[in-house]
Amino acid sequence: MIKELLETRIRPAVQEDGGDIVYRGFDADSGTVTLKMMGACSGCPSSSVTLKSGIENMLMHYIPEVKEVVEAPPDEGEEEALKAFDQLEQQLGQQQQQQQQQGLLQPQQQCSPAR
Repeated sequence: MIKELLETRIRPAVQEDGGDIVYRGFDADSGTVTLKMMGACSGCPSSSVTLKSGIENMLMHYIPEVKEVVEAPPDEGEEEALKAFDQLEQQLGQQQQQQQQQGLLQPQQQCSPAR
């Protein structure tokens, strides 16, 4: 029932925003559903609100055995990828600063992602 609800009601809504969720498990003793946030949801500040306010409330409403929804921790491959991405971002930022100092590049304005 949890998987069916995720696939039919929750996942399509999350995918509309460029994200995705993957079911990782259910602990019947504690009533905890574990999900993995992916795509645009991965690392998004709003994902914890989506997880608690949206997904958790819907699952608890339809499935009384569900008491909590938590995000699965990153696996080893994801940790490696995140570290490599952080290093790349730092290198690009340093290059951009050097170019700005040399007058080769105009400073960019910060903007929030489009929704």
